[in-house]
Amino acid sequence: MDITARLAEEFRLHPQQVQNTVDLIDDGNTIPFIARYRKERTGSLDDQVLREIFDRLNYLRNLEKRKEEVRSSIESQGKLDESLAQAISSAVTLTEVEDLYRPFKPKRRTRTSIAREKGLEPLAQKIFAQEKDSPSPDVLAVPFVGPERGVDTVDDALQGAADIIAEMVSDSATLRKTLRNFLLMYGILKTEGKPGADPVYDMYDSYSEPVSKIASHRVLAIDRGEKEGALKVSLEADLDRCRKTIVRDFVKENTPCSDFVRDAAFDGFSRLIFPSLEREVRNTLTEKAAEQAIRVFGVNLQQLLMQPPVKNAVILGLDPAYRTGCKLAVVGIAGEVLDTAVIYPTPPQNKVGPAKEKCKQLIEKYGVRVIAIGNGTASHESEVFVAGLLREIPQKVSYMVVSEAGASVYSASKLAAEEFPQYDVSLRSAVSIARRLQDPLAELVKIDPKAIGVGQYQHDMPRARLDEALDGVVENCVNTVGVDLNTASFSLLSHVAGISASVAKNIVAWREENGLFSSRSQLQKVHKLGKKAYEQCAGFLRVPESDDFLDNTAVHPESYEAARGLLRLCGCSAEDLKKGRAPSVIQNLDPSRLPQMAEELGVGLPTMQDIAAELSKPGRDPRDELPAPLLRTDILSMEDLKEGMELRGTVRNVIDFGVFVAFVDIGVHQDGLVHISQISNRFIRHPSEAVKVGDIVTVWVLGVDTAKKRISLTMKRPAEKKE
Repeated sequence: MDITARLAEEFRLHPQQVQNTVDLIDDGNTIPFIARYRKERTGSLDDQVLREIFDRLNYLRNLEKRKEEVRSSIESQGKLDESLAQAISSAVTLTEVEDLYRPFKPKRRTRTSIAREKGLEPLAQKIFAQEKDSPSPDVLAVPFVGPERGVDTVDDALQGAADIIAEMVSDSATLRKTLRNFLLMYGILKTEGKPGADPVYDMYDSYSEPVSKIASHRVLAIDRGEKEGALKVSLEADLDRCRKTIVRDFVKENTPCSDFVRDAAFDGFSRLIFPSLEREVRNTLTEKAAEQAIRVFGVNLQQLLMQPPVKNAVILGLDPAYRTGCKLAVVGIAGEVLDTAVIYPTPPQNKVGPAKEKCKQLIEKYGVRVIAIGNGTASHESEVFVAGLLREIPQKVSYMVVSEAGASVYSASKLAAEEFPQYDVSLRSAVSIARRLQDPLAELVKIDPKAIGVGQYQHDMPRARLDEALDGVVENCVNTVGVDLNTASFSLLSHVAGISASVAKNIVAWREENGLFSSRSQLQKVHKLGKKAYEQCAGFLRVPESDDFLDNTAVHPESYEAARGLLRLCGCSAEDLKKGRAPSVIQNLDPSRLPQMAEELGVGLPTMQDIAAELSKPGRDPRDELPAPLLRTDILSMEDLKEGMELRGTVRNVIDFGVFVAFVDIGVHQDGLVHISQISNRFIRHPSEAVKVGDIVTVWVLGVDTAKKRISLTMKRPAEKKE
């Protein structure tokens, strides 16, 4: 197989474009580096497409490797003929290769292998030939009866022959492919509830749905119910139609052996083929459902990580609790912990007065501007307390309820213990909550993505595949934003392209031993950070303290000469750089001049365009272009909500519950639900086409069910709603 041609066809790309991408991957370049700094070679393919090519490349290479293993194994058995070799070469999936290999694969000891050991395969072949002038199976079996074979009767011989024919039919690659496709298209997945099962699975009692139409979330729910012993799951299909296919392919009409072959083939279908294909179909459904869930998880995670930070603000983190008290942590502008405390404004202590006094002291002493409240236990009571507090103080302070999913996981981790050895677990959690608002990306990368709370059935996903996909999302986010080399934690650095966990630790160690980095080039002094790693990571690291302003941009060191050349061609002097006038000059540059400048400076046009964009806004944070987090100063309750009321809220999650819904925080402790039909006036297949996690949206109340604690919202203006 010409893998490059195959990839070019599948992705509808030019073969040379694909070949360049494959060469870059094989040379050990990271996806973020290729996407950002090798656009001329890839034709400006983005990060997502590059990852898809990478995944498909690995699959096709594994496919070719498996084909060679199968060919070698069959050849060593002396059974590889030209047609089989061609079939293996033409196979386009691993499943097809395994189907072809099935008859030649070493098998455990079975009824069929025992029959073969008794020398009954020639009998099976004679019967299976179904010749018109053949004797009946009973007559054919007589010569195969004898104590030396271990075959006592004609019936024993015929049973052995039937077992062999059943396996021959079962091993047919063509038949398996036909029946597999039939089951995927026309099969019915049926479920039955078991007595005493969790009521959450009641909807799946006596439930059935076509395999071809069942939604991904229902597949995962059924799988979980089966795993928990709550459901019995089976696959049903038109078995008569399956048997007709078998008769058409294997049974000849009107011969003495036709009925025998038909019965043996049907036995092979019932005993061998159908159970095997049932497992395959179930696995296929699960794999597709898992991929869908992982994609949704990845989209949500990316939007969560890329939420705009609350910059240049001292933040008070509040981790709510009842009996043990609410933990407070004041975090400075640079993320440093300035103070901690514990207050008891919630039941059973209800020490509201002393709690307010303590908060007022911290707000005044450190200039707190925002309070971040965790959304866990006692969150509502804590929010009421904070709203009351803000009405009593002269300072302009606002608050925001922050998802604390994973905060407890982080606070009890080895990483948190190393970062804050002087604080107990609960105070570390308060620090994490404050930092999530201050810089979501820098804080959330410390936590296993599966614990962040924006996925669905994430604990049922194939762990390796989920980790791979989510690590790619985190890596993309970190490298898109860029990382301050002098303040980044080990966790953040370890997600920078080209930097391994051990090298990230070495960077932090070098910083602690030698002080702040004063240039990007100093990175090359870090232990185990070689030339290749430096090439991959340098452009994604920022050094604000450097005398070279390019060290604080996304311009790669390999392009510094071109960047300075561009400034020179634009008439920017050293004085312009010092006084910060250069960006405005670049902003006013006529884009039509860039191709000529690129040619003159010896770089590609995409690189020249990226350099110009970076110099026009040096040190920019792409998150700053997104709507700022929605901060509040007062609180609503569900009882305050009225139908038609207009509110502003933050999208917290997007989930597939049979119909896609978006969860929106509107400041009443209970998130509102927006059904996919209420998200947009235009038709959308998925909420992500119109909204994403972290978006600030305007919603209107459709209905409130206080008993069920359910708030229904719409994002359509009431006047625009269709009759």
